[in-house]
Amino acid sequence: MAKNKTEETQEDVFNFIENFCNNEQKRKDALDLVEFMKKITGFKPRMWGSSIIGFGHYHYKYASGHEGDAPLIGFSPRKTAISLYVFTGLEEHNHLLEGLGKFKKGKACIYVNKLSDIDEAVLEKLIRTTIDYLHKVYS
Repeated sequence: MAKNKTEETQEDVFNFIENFCNNEQKRKDALDLVEFMKKITGFKPRMWGSSIIGFGHYHYKYASGHEGDAPLIGFSPRKTAISLYVFTGLEEHNHLLEGLGKFKKGKACIYVNKLSDIDEAVLEKLIRTTIDYLHKVYS
């Protein structure tokens, strides 16, 4: 069976932010997101793979037999946008997404240019519903 590409590492989150973020706004947003997500989840930030900052983790196993670990929530301060890894696949998430602000929805994340483009109260609700959903499905 293939090994997961994105696994938890021992890399330092703050060194990653300092070295990876290509401008001061991205660096500030990344540091703000670390504090925001840490406060909501109660988990310390951990690096997952080479560029994802994750909080908490869960173990998944698919019907195909593929299994692994993943962060409950996370983000990556990519060069063009910040990728927010929150679950948005349920019908109940649609009303939250409508109030989130300026973003683009990807296959497994949402993209924001800067943190000030979105409503942090709505993001907090998305984070909490993501964690509840993952605990319910994978516990």
